[in-house]
Amino acid sequence: MGFNCGIVGLPNVGKSTLFNALTATQAAEAANYPFCTIEPNVGRVAVPDPRLDALAAIATSAKIVPTQLEFVDIAGLVRGASKGEGLGNQFLSHIRAVDAVAQVLRCFEDANVTHVEGSVDPIRDVETIETELMLADLESLEKRRIAAEKRVRGADKDAKAEMSVIEPVLAALKDGKPARTVIVADELKPVLKSLQLLTAKPVLYIANVEEGAAAKGNAQSQRVADFAKRQGAQSVVISAAIEAEVAQLADAEERRAFLESLGLKETGLARVIRAGYALLDLVTFFTVGPKEAHAWTVRQGAKAPEAAGAIHTDFEKGFIRAEVIGYDDYVACSGEQGAKDAGKMRIEGAEYTIADGDILHIRFNL
Repeated sequence: MGFNCGIVGLPNVGKSTLFNALTATQAAEAANYPFCTIEPNVGRVAVPDPRLDALAAIATSAKIVPTQLEFVDIAGLVRGASKGEGLGNQFLSHIRAVDAVAQVLRCFEDANVTHVEGSVDPIRDVETIETELMLADLESLEKRRIAAEKRVRGADKDAKAEMSVIEPVLAALKDGKPARTVIVADELKPVLKSLQLLTAKPVLYIANVEEGAAAKGNAQSQRVADFAKRQGAQSVVISAAIEAEVAQLADAEERRAFLESLGLKETGLARVIRAGYALLDLVTFFTVGPKEAHAWTVRQGAKAPEAAGAIHTDFEKGFIRAEVIGYDDYVACSGEQGAKDAGKMRIEGAEYTIADGDILHIRFNL
C-alpha cells in the first residue's frame, strides 16, 4: 500500500541530507529491514516496531518483515512558488501527490551554509511555506467554486455537498488559515479529500539542529515545538548531520555506541518514521509463524477484509473470517497455542474493525 510522506522545506535546510540519511540507514539495515528506491527521490523505509521483534522471538520466526512507509524528497520551495517561481507547479504537484507533509526547518547557525532568506528563523520559514501552499489552494478552490456554483443551479446534489465544504475552506484560507483547520462533518470528509488541497494534508514539523543540540534541542527548536503545539501538530528534533554520520556506520553496535556518546537512545530518523506513520492515522497488524513475522499497515477503521487484502488480494475476495489474538494476549500466553488454550483467540467476521497490534490468521476460500 502506498502510504507516503513528502519531505518539504526551503533550500539549504537539510532536507535532502535527511532523506539521504533515511535511505542510507535503511540500506544498512537490509539484513532485517528491506529497503528499495523506487525513483531517485522516493525511498521506502521500515517502520521501527519492537513488538515485531518480540513476536518473532516467541514464534522463533526465521524472517522478520516490518511494515514500510514511503518518503518523497520534494525539491526546495522558494517564495513565489504558487506563481511559478522555482519549480512552481511541478513542486506543488509533487506535494499534491503525497498523503502527508514533513516540513524540515533549519534551526542551526552555520556561516558556511547560506539561508535563502538571509537569516535563521524557522517560524518565518513555516509561514513562507504555508503562505505559498495556501495561495495555491485559494487559486484552485476559486476555480472549483465557480464550476460547483453552475452545477448547483442545475440542481446537482453532489455540487451542493461540494459547496458546503468549499465555502468554509475558502473563508479559512482568506483568513490565513490552512484547510486542515476547518472541521467538516464525517460524511463530508471524502468531499474535502477530493478537492486535493495542499493545506488539508497533515503536517509534521522537523527541527534540524546542530550536532550539539541533537539530544535536547535548542531555542529555535523549542519555538518550532511551541508552534506545532498551537497548530495541534507534532514536531521532532533531529540533527541531519549526525543522522548522516550514523548512516555510514554499518555495524549496529557501533551505531549504538556512537548514539550513546551523544546522549541519544535512538536515531532521530526512527522518531521521524514513527511520527510520519502516526501522522497518516495508520494501524499495524501482524501475521506470525515459524517462517516469518510480518507487520502490515491499514488505515484506522479498516475492516477485516481490507486487512486481508493488504496481505493478498485473493484473501479479501474470498474472505471467510479472521482468527484474532491481541498483542498483549499473544505475549502473555507465549504464542498462538497458549492464546488458544487460554480462550484468547477470537473468531471475527467481515465487520470486525482492526485494532493496532492484532495478530491475524485469515481464513478464505475462492
